[in-house]
Amino acid sequence: MPHDALREEEIESRWEAAPAVLLVMALQALLAIVSHNQHWKLWLYPWWVWLIPLGPEAVLLIPLAWHRPRRRLEQLGHRRTVALALLGVVSLANAVLLTAVIASLIRGDEKSGGQLLLKAITVWSTNVIAFGLWYWAFDCGGPIRRRQPKPPPPDFQFPQQENPKLAAPGWHPRLADYIYISFTNSIAFSPTDAMPLSRWAKFLMLAESGLSALTVLLVAARAVNIFK
Repeated sequence: MPHDALREEEIESRWEAAPAVLLVMALQALLAIVSHNQHWKLWLYPWWVWLIPLGPEAVLLIPLAWHRPRRRLEQLGHRRTVALALLGVVSLANAVLLTAVIASLIRGDEKSGGQLLLKAITVWSTNVIAFGLWYWAFDCGGPIRRRQPKPPPPDFQFPQQENPKLAAPGWHPRLADYIYISFTNSIAFSPTDAMPLSRWAKFLMLAESGLSALTVLLVAARAVNIFK
């Protein structure tokens, strides 16, 4: 495996992917703290439930962001497995939160507009970050393989790949590009920058659009009614 590709991927993981996960963890902690102070309860769950994902997320994130354990995981061939496990925990925690929000809406438990908006912001923001990380982790086999001389076929077609004259020499997508795809897909419910090519990419974008629609249309509409 080329050393340059490993080095670039390590920098991208440490200074782009790790802060993105930290932002998700900060949102989860904020929701738990505010819920505790305001005596909020979401469906059947008390405030401290939103602190539970922080434990496994921290355990999985630290060895990926710290140099020595990361290299050890690389030598053992488990680094990608740990990274995907981290994404799985983030996505599962967000799915539980979204399910609880929808269930509380159906039961008519949501009476505070501010509470509902904070939950919606947490769900939607985590949705954008998590799917952006999934796209980044799987497109062309991952951030290392797409930097190799002969990468697998792309799963997303970026404008710079279709028109190389628009890009700098040696351009390749970074995490920020995938977060942008995820953000616009969550807002427009359709691709606006890069086009999905593979079936799994189309399925992930479909799932993200569906979750975003539930969050934006259902939750935001209820919050407006509460504020009225």
